[in-house]
Amino acid sequence: MGEQSDRSALLDWEEVADVEEPSLTTEVNENSPRATTVSSRALGSTVPGTGWSSSPKEAVSSELTSLYAGVLTEKAVSSWVWQNECDQQKGRQYVTKRNRDVEWRRQQDQVLAVFVVTFDTRSGNMLEWCLPQDLNLDGVEFKSMASGSHRIANDFVYFRKDSYFGLACFANLPVESELERGVRMKSVGILSPSYTTLYHHMAFLENQVRDQLRCPGQYSALESFFDQKKGLLPARTARNNVAALSTPKHFMTPEMKVTHPDGCMSQFVQFFGEQIMVLWKFSLLRRRILIFSPPPVGEVCYRVYSCCALANVPLPGVSRRLPPFCPFFYVNVNDIHTLETELSYVACTTERIFEEKKHLFDIYVDNQNVQTHRESLQPLLRITSSDREKYKKLQEKRKRLVRHSSYTEEELFTLFFSELNTKIFQTLLEVASSVDRALTKEHVRRMGLDPQADHKFLVYILETYGIDVMLMIDTSCCF
Repeated sequence: MGEQSDRSALLDWEEVADVEEPSLTTEVNENSPRATTVSSRALGSTVPGTGWSSSPKEAVSSELTSLYAGVLTEKAVSSWVWQNECDQQKGRQYVTKRNRDVEWRRQQDQVLAVFVVTFDTRSGNMLEWCLPQDLNLDGVEFKSMASGSHRIANDFVYFRKDSYFGLACFANLPVESELERGVRMKSVGILSPSYTTLYHHMAFLENQVRDQLRCPGQYSALESFFDQKKGLLPARTARNNVAALSTPKHFMTPEMKVTHPDGCMSQFVQFFGEQIMVLWKFSLLRRRILIFSPPPVGEVCYRVYSCCALANVPLPGVSRRLPPFCPFFYVNVNDIHTLETELSYVACTTERIFEEKKHLFDIYVDNQNVQTHRESLQPLLRITSSDREKYKKLQEKRKRLVRHSSYTEEELFTLFFSELNTKIFQTLLEVASSVDRALTKEHVRRMGLDPQADHKFLVYILETYGIDVMLMIDTSCCF
């Protein structure tokens, strides 16, 4: 289905329960065979290139060694499995957990719909073809072909349709046709329950939109693709039920796994520089954030996701009272009614008219310019000394990464903010569970914040997350 695209995929939080994989390097008692590390030679491999010659004479020696090692290994494994009931239970838990994860990923990678959108010179954006035909796809013709796309050769766009997520690849082709006014424009896209797996199909969609431009009306490859990938529509028991499938369950012990090549978070940090600390604060406060940019919009969709990643708090129950902080990705004027009802979101648009509709957002980002029309949030636009210190630490860690490659750049950025958030909320929860519930300057400094400059931010954190503490900091000289 074409080569793997080099475009970044989205970060995928893989929730992992607190269960360790059982190890065969377990101690055995005196009556059991002594467990040792066994190489391919000791296991009697007869495959050329794995340590043993394939000659008949050495093959006999190999078989004898294999037989002895097999008995030894069988006894050691039997001792490990049957003598330790705890390990046996842990092993079952691990296998169950692994099977559950595989099934979860399979469900998330299902395709709920595939479609082709075209631009008609008389009617505008139109849904040309889709499967299944009974699914409501109203609006995808505008979501999958961003406003202003006619000025660029190709693009890709992430979007949200009801409780599902979509990815579409756009391209235009110059043609000698007066009816099409010299250019043919199409998008080919899909819908899925989760946005974190959409990138798996990026290369296929890119190839298909090129094929649709060259040979319009040929849908056999798309039909075969849908037959292989189609899944049942998830039951909707709540408004954001499906969206929550792709949101980390913070009450579990998370293992954050980056499933994309370098580029997404690192480019995000490089693009905004120190301003990323301002975006971090607004993201952690779950404000409505709208990012404006002219086409192409694909890379801007990654900025939307990165903003959401800044707000990850991997602690039990911290965010349970809050609405899901879910990326809307690309939005247009047809989404205005939906955005009016949202309490918290991050989205991007190519339509400048949104700047005038201030009731739709709290934070407006134009290029690297982060701004707010809300007077109460103005103090949070200032970059404090503690912000610069944290940003400096982030850059230092990035430089050390060049010398020590135990982490990728994406993992480093994501873990940096996750640990930063954990430090803040661990301290707040400890104080909230103490007898006097007094939050002092020492506590605030321990969180990596400035007691004076970050006072307003801290107050909003307590209000947003409903944490009951007594803030024992005098700011009368500064505010």
